[in-house]
Amino acid sequence: MNFRNGFFAGLVVASAWGVWVALLWQPERQVRLHSAHLLEQIEENDWKAVGDFVGADYQDRWTNDRTRLLERLRQAFRMLPNARIEASLPLIRTGEGRGHWTAKIKIKSTGDFSDYVESRVNSVEEPFELEWQRGDWPWNWKLVTVRNSAFEISE
Repeated sequence: MNFRNGFFAGLVVASAWGVWVALLWQPERQVRLHSAHLLEQIEENDWKAVGDFVGADYQDRWTNDRTRLLERLRQAFRMLPNARIEASLPLIRTGEGRGHWTAKIKIKSTGDFSDYVESRVNSVEEPFELEWQRGDWPWNWKLVTVRNSAFEISE
């Protein structure tokens, strides 16, 4: 193999890698991946990883900020061993540095409180919406709010 062939082979590999990265960093794909990974980390009770997904300016209609959200999730999923979160037909829309992931969510679990939590979450007909905001880099998205007008949380 001579220099010219090596150069062209390297150029082809670099171009293929560049196309792959460009496709990976598309906003819709990033919102889809971040949402799926967030739900996986919640299932695994990896609260440090969950915290890495949640933006410092997180706020929702249930008066949660970032700290309170993480605390509530930790408490709820402590009572739900082996919890699985299933999202039905997620829809994604993006624009102006924001991404919206919307899907109906079902929880399946075991444990003393699983029937109560499952009935509360699984009976909600409205889909949940996760809103993401892009950071400084194309792969840096943070959760800024969760919405569901039909889901109520008591104090």
